[in-house]
Formats: sequence, C-alpha cells, structure tokens
Amino acid sequence: MFADRAKIYIRSGKGGDGHASFRRELYVPNGGPDGGDGGRGGDVIFEVDKGLNTLADFRHKRKFTAQDGEPGGKRRCHGKDAKDIVLNVPEGTIIREAETNKIIADMSGDNTRQIVLKGGKGGLGNMHFATATMQVPKYAQPGKPAQELWVNLELKVIADVGLVGFPNVGKSTFLSRVTNAQPKIANYHFTTLTPNLGVVDLEGAKGFVIADIPGLIEGASEGVGLGHEFLRHVERTKLMIHVVDAAGTEGRDPVDDIYKINAELKAYNEEIASRPQVIAANKIDLIYSEDEDPIERLRSEFEPQGIKVFPISGVTGEGLSDLLYYVSSELQNMDEKPIVFEQEYFPEEELIHIDLPYTVEIIDDMYVVEGPKIEKMLGYTNLDSEKGFAFFQKFLKEAGILEKLEEAGIQEGDTVKMYGLQFEYYR
Repeated sequence: MFADRAKIYIRSGKGGDGHASFRRELYVPNGGPDGGDGGRGGDVIFEVDKGLNTLADFRHKRKFTAQDGEPGGKRRCHGKDAKDIVLNVPEGTIIREAETNKIIADMSGDNTRQIVLKGGKGGLGNMHFATATMQVPKYAQPGKPAQELWVNLELKVIADVGLVGFPNVGKSTFLSRVTNAQPKIANYHFTTLTPNLGVVDLEGAKGFVIADIPGLIEGASEGVGLGHEFLRHVERTKLMIHVVDAAGTEGRDPVDDIYKINAELKAYNEEIASRPQVIAANKIDLIYSEDEDPIERLRSEFEPQGIKVFPISGVTGEGLSDLLYYVSSELQNMDEKPIVFEQEYFPEEELIHIDLPYTVEIIDDMYVVEGPKIEKMLGYTNLDSEKGFAFFQKFLKEAGILEKLEEAGIQEGDTVKMYGLQFEYYR
C-alpha cells in the first residue's frame, strides 16, 4: 500500500552517568578518585534509501529509540558509547516537528543523511573533580539527558514535471506511453490512487522525471475527493503538464477543466500555480465534431496567456514527440537544482533553550515549585554534592524562580518543596 505520510516518536539515547569511586589497593588506604566517564547516548539519524518509494515501514511501528550510553566504572573505566539508530526513508521525505509543523530536514538533493536528535554526552567521573582543596570528590556528573520529539514524515516525490488533470482524461495512458512506468489503466474515476513516477528518455535531448499526480476534482484543495491527498507531490515539480480530454468524451468542457484545476492549485499554493504550464490536449483520435475545432478553442484561450497547447493522442502516440521535446527545452532554461525545502526547526536549540513554564504555590505553609524544566534539572543534578547543589541554586536564580518566591512573600527559614524534595530558604 502506498503511504506518503506518517507520525512517529523519536528519542535519542541518554548519556551514561559518570562514576564516583576511589582507589582501594593494598598499601594505598586512601587512594585518589578513579571514577570513569559515562558513554555517549545514541543519535537518531535519518538516511535516504533509494530503494524505498513509500513510508509504509512507519505505519506499523511508530516509536524509535536509540540506546543509552553505559555508565562509567571503577578504575577509570569509560562507559561504552551507545549505537546510533538509523531510520531509512525514501528520497524526497520531509521531516517536520509535529506540534509546530516546522521543517527539521528535507531528505533530498545532497542531503542523504542527517542527524536529527543527538545523543546525550556521557557524564564525567569523579576523577575530573579533584582539586588541591578537594582531594576526595564524591561528586560525579550525570549523563546529559536524551532528546525526544514527535515528528511528521511527509513524502513529496522528486519529479521535474507534474501531470495534472481531472480523472479519466488519459494521464496514466500518457505516462505509460512516454516513460518506463507501468500504471494501472482502466475506465474508472480515481483509477490512479498513487503518484506514479516515470523517466522520459529523449534522443538528442536531456530526459526528465515525470509524475502522474492522481486526479484532482473541484474542491480538492479543501479536502474534497482524493486529490488533496496528493497535491503535496506537485510541490517539487518545475513545470506542469495539464492533460485534458479535448474530445469531451464524458461531456466535460476542456477549457473549463483547466481553469478549475488551476483554481485548485492556487488555493493550495499560489507559488505552485504560477509555475510554467503546458496543455496536452489528449484524445484527438476521438474528435469528430465538425462545428468547432476544440484544439483551436484551447489555443485561442490559453496561448495568449503564454501557455502552449499540444494536440496529442496517448493511444496512437500522435503529437507526443513535439510535446516532450518542448518540455525538455523549457526545463533546460530553468534552475537544474532540485527544489529543496529549508530547515526551520533546529532540535538542539529548541530543546535546550525552550522556555518551559513553572508554578509557585503556597500549600500548607510550604512554597511548592513545579514545572517540567525544574523536574528535568532535578534529574540532571546531583544535589548530594556541594558542587551540584550550588549549580542548582544558580539555575533557580537565572530562571527567575528565586525572584518569584520573594514576590510570593517567602522569608528566611521558610520551606520550599520541589517534587518531593524540601529545602529551607536562605538568601
């Protein structure tokens, strides 16, 4: 089954804790500190796999966690670094932060491998904290915490040209005729339920990749029908081929169809709607009308707007060569670089500097302070050591928590409670 979207949870590995220990050897009763450092936590890495073309692998498994680093050991033993976790995705996958929908990475072009979440650094063992005045440090640094995110994966196919048009106008037949693609073809609306990619090879000219975007209908940009599910796949295309049923075999008006498709593209993304377009007036082998030439009608309507019209037959092959060589020529005049979306969300910065809320309440004559950042800092800091406690006090001051307590009326000797821990307040 084709899958072009998925929502998954990713978590890097926590750094291993540093170790606090001392040399205990024969004839060395008071040996110095020899606690080793913790190992690095595993990274979460996304990598392009050219053999994949859907996100189906993420439909059944949604949580991906890297390993934690090993804690340090005695005798200066360094904890083992954890293995990274590598998630393979098809080329063209965009990774977005789920809450803001900002882009973390676009796995296309030169970007074939990206570290999205870094594992935590290992904590330092107590051998690093010995000084002239503190020769027996009992403090070892905890490992840096893991990072975690919910991300949306979104596949936008890599193609130079997008085929758009209403259902049943002959797009699949056209694609099968001009490329190596083998789409299913039948006389049903929405026969094509997946974007089909094909490569056009031209003698004496540069080939290109073409994508058949499943049939759009009026209201697709607002979620009507299935077309809106696939509009994202035209976002990377540099040029659009509008396929219309010039013969009107189902009673449709080809001029009206083109205006409706353009309206849907504009409603979805104005920039996409402004990209170069070509009209493929299909099914000319079925034109029998003697009253009005539908090809001339299309030309008189759209060529003054700068949109070329090519009469073609996907069944007989008539007119296809002229259309394809024209498209190849137009692409040569455009930027050859693929359309790559810029990064908007930087997990490292966002997760470290995020301004998490906290509350200060007076409950049973105690000042209760709670909040996610405080909870994380308590897990990160060794309060049993003098150094760790001083570090935590500095955090409380810089975060404005001490100021909030004073505004709430706290006095020296009052009790402060934070997640089960209680302290006496002193200035």
